[in-house]
Amino acid sequence: MEDNEWGNQTGVTEFILLGFGNLLELQILLFLLFLVIYIVTMAGNILIVALVVADQHLHTPMYFFLGNLSCLETCYTSTVLPRVLSSLLTGDRTISVGGCIVQLHCFACLVATECCLLAVMSYDRYLAICKPLHYSAFMNDRFSLQLAAGSWLSGLTVSTNTACWMSQMIFCGPNEIDHFFCDYIALLKLSCSDTSKMVLVIFLLSFIIILLPFLLTLTSYMCIISTILRIPSTTGRQKAFSTCSSHLIMVTIFYGTLTIVYMLPDTTALRDLNKVFSVFYTVLTPLANPLIYSLRNKEVKEALRKALSKAMTSISNQKLCGRHLL
Repeated sequence: MEDNEWGNQTGVTEFILLGFGNLLELQILLFLLFLVIYIVTMAGNILIVALVVADQHLHTPMYFFLGNLSCLETCYTSTVLPRVLSSLLTGDRTISVGGCIVQLHCFACLVATECCLLAVMSYDRYLAICKPLHYSAFMNDRFSLQLAAGSWLSGLTVSTNTACWMSQMIFCGPNEIDHFFCDYIALLKLSCSDTSKMVLVIFLLSFIIILLPFLLTLTSYMCIISTILRIPSTTGRQKAFSTCSSHLIMVTIFYGTLTIVYMLPDTTALRDLNKVFSVFYTVLTPLANPLIYSLRNKEVKEALRKALSKAMTSISNQKLCGRHLL
């Protein structure tokens, strides 16, 4: 009977993303801030991918996974920020139901893939520190490729299932989403369909694709820290910890903000705080990735120095050639 009532109602064809409020001064400031963040994020992550591909010294499993993570971050930030920038610039906050589900699909795919990639990277560091004699045998090129491909495929599978369920839901109104992107929790609240099965499916998929990788990451770092503490020399401990400190910082930022966003009670008082923490894992984490790895990693800094040196030499040679031609 209820299904017939829903079917007789006029379905919502578009949503309104309320974003960060209506203050004009705030919108201008946020537009400039997010524009700078987007440019720096894209440039930084694309630079890391280029360095990993171009520099022979970075052709190792650790940097192969880092290149995958940077590639993911460019897609991740491009899923959310361009839509936010357009909304802040034009004032048009509407998004079609289909567009919203597509954004949710891309976002869920990349979040799930990042969870898997972070777990793979922690396992790589576990083998390097705890099983150094067996590292080359275990973490060969073929196995590295399989782990990376498995991470992307897992994320795609989970997000496709979620998007298929979402596309079958009916939205009758209201059509306002109090967020700056299409989040599945907000969509579930706006649906007038029976969402009990959808909630169960999302819970099971989240357990498999988020909690299990998190537990693997946590276990890997418990073993890593235990091994590092057993190293007798201070220099040895510092060297071992330096190889995984950048990744540990990224894991802490990503899982810390993700947990806060989805564990906080959904109250009016905490809704703005929820948006702030959502900015952390959707916007600032992709920005932090190249900064953390470039500032704390000697190999990346050395590869960047070589690349800049080659670029400067090439520019100088071109200028000399131009002068000789004149």
